[in-house]
Amino acid sequence: MLEIEETLLLRYGLELPVPSEPDGYYARVIATGNLLYVCGHTPKRQGEYVFLGKVGEDFSVEQGQEAARIAMTNCLAALKEHLGDLSLIKQFVQVIGYVRSAEHFTQQPLVMNGASELLLTCFGERGRHTRMALGTNQLPGGAAVEIMCVVEV
Repeated sequence: MLEIEETLLLRYGLELPVPSEPDGYYARVIATGNLLYVCGHTPKRQGEYVFLGKVGEDFSVEQGQEAARIAMTNCLAALKEHLGDLSLIKQFVQVIGYVRSAEHFTQQPLVMNGASELLLTCFGERGRHTRMALGTNQLPGGAAVEIMCVVEV
């Protein structure tokens, strides 16, 4: 949907990338009934990790929010590839975000606000979702954030 892509570009300076191939034996998106399950995405640009390290140690909350926006943009790119048109999304149902965190860091929900704000800005009420924000000591490739989501079509 051009409107969503324009919102990403204008508001956040982000573009929907061409999705990279999965790193393992899994699908980027699986449909069951009217739900789409999108696999975990990290903050990668052109197949390269950005924001490698721990939030609260190597990155601020604001930088973590940017990492979350990039990871969510990669989720949207997978959805666009699967659907062909993001306007087919009726509702974002759930977002689960993992934040690679410094030992005493407790602001994972604030980091994930980067992804949530992006969805609300681009999709309005269709972007409102339930969410879980978890801290972890390691993520694939050393990424600061990994996000997966469930959407209704």
